[in-house]
Amino acid sequence: MKQVSEYMELSEKLQALRKRKGLTQEELAEALFVSRTAVSKWESGRGYPSIDSLKAVSKYFGITIDELLSSDELLTIADEDNRQKEARMRDLLYGLLDNSAALFFFLPIFGQAADGGVRAVSLLTLTAIQPYLKISYFAVTAGMVVWGILMLAMQNCRQALWVQNKQKVSLLLSAAGAMLLIISTQPYAAALLFVFLVIKVIVLLK
Repeated sequence: MKQVSEYMELSEKLQALRKRKGLTQEELAEALFVSRTAVSKWESGRGYPSIDSLKAVSKYFGITIDELLSSDELLTIADEDNRQKEARMRDLLYGLLDNSAALFFFLPIFGQAADGGVRAVSLLTLTAIQPYLKISYFAVTAGMVVWGILMLAMQNCRQALWVQNKQKVSLLLSAAGAMLLIISTQPYAAALLFVFLVIKVIVLLK
């Protein structure tokens, strides 16, 4: 049986430890509460376990994390773990901001002509405008809320298409909504949505 050496890469050590116990990748995945695909990536060197997964591997095989990893691998995993935490925090913030668009339905931040003046009303009570504008307001607001719910619900999704586009769509919805409100002269609602957009951009650039 292949022995575990300190000179092995993590991928080789995991394979050796798994085979020593006579486990398949699927059986190891079940024991560690991860997917078989994750174990396959670890063993092929195409990915690294998270810090939590490393702790689970260490406990399951009865060895220390230092025995599993070289110093370079440990730094790589720590960097990747930090990047994932930052991405989750961005997703959380984006999701909460997008969900906050639901306030448009209830807050009196839309201007409506009434009795020779302008009265502040919510989106639900906004009536004295063209139907296509109200539909557009509803579509953008509902789109942001739905997208915000998805971002909060799918934080652990690793599908490439989702990961690459989730924040772009969130930014696009905020930008389109702010532009629509500016063009249709709804300054208060536009200002609030513009603040959401600025916060998102600042967090993305940090």
